Amino acid sequence: MVPLARPPRLRPGARVAVVAPSGPVPAERLRAGLGVLRGWGLEPVVARHVLAGHPRFGHLAATDAQRAADLQDAWCDPSVAAVFCARGGYGAQRMADLVDWDAVRAAGPKVFVGFSDITALHEAFAVRAGFATLHGPMIATADFLGPDTPDGTDSPAVGAPAALRTRARDHLRATLFDPGSVRALTVGRPLFPGRAEGVTFGGCLSVLASEVGTPGARPAARGALLCLEDVGEEPYRLDRYLTQLLRSGRFDGVTGVLLGSWRDCGPYPQVREVLAERLAGLRVPVLEEAGFGHNTGALTVPLGAHAVLDADAGTLTLTRPALS
Repeated sequence: MVPLARPPRLRPGARVAVVAPSGPVPAERLRAGLGVLRGWGLEPVVARHVLAGHPRFGHLAATDAQRAADLQDAWCDPSVAAVFCARGGYGAQRMADLVDWDAVRAAGPKVFVGFSDITALHEAFAVRAGFATLHGPMIATADFLGPDTPDGTDSPAVGAPAALRTRARDHLRATLFDPGSVRALTVGRPLFPGRAEGVTFGGCLSVLASEVGTPGARPAARGALLCLEDVGEEPYRLDRYLTQLLRSGRFDGVTGVLLGSWRDCGPYPQVREVLAERLAGLRVPVLEEAGFGHNTGALTVPLGAHAVLDADAGTLTLTRPALS
């Protein structure tokens, strides 16, 4: 696996688009997230259908065609330097095949940020366009906005140390504007020891499993550093997803594994036992509790970037900045 095309870093005054490829977006949270982007000196514009709603299904932000059009229009607009996802949820897979990926590829690489259900689009950008992306916080989510989240108090940041409450925003901001400053991440502890290098890929485990056999899905990951996390999945379901991916050959050739958060997936010792048993057969270094995913202060992890994983030292080091 070779590194993917990097987008340029952002500059103050850059025009950036906000899209909702998956679930519906609370308006108050959207406004709060836009305020953060403006505070960074960016000029955010909201895609046409972000708050449109679906005529039949309340779990979708808009129709599949509308969500696909928003993403494609934002990407193909030469005045837009980055595309931020408002939130995850469910729905990215429904609209991924409606995007004109030839047009996206012709427009060239741009910053793209999201996680969770957005994993399906990270895969699409990698396989169908050849672009690196950022697995990072979404602007209308409680994890990004912190304990003072509008429209609810469900933020996992409530009660967390002050520095941790803003780490997700701070790390994303550094990645966007000064990517050279965050090449080395001290991220966790060894589940299986060793050192490996490769190109990062992955995201939400359950979404990766549901991608198997779909158009454009990568058949394997030879030469890759695999990044995995999830939320709200019981240990037996994690076992099922990992088994599906292993049986399908999707993990063939993986050089190392980076494990993020497993919030609401049951007691961590049980989760850890499943992860260790299922991943042991890969015979590669595995670094756990790596600080990305559905957790307070989640770190931004570039996907499609060449990196070195040192499980013994607890580090992931990019060989060059995530953005050019």
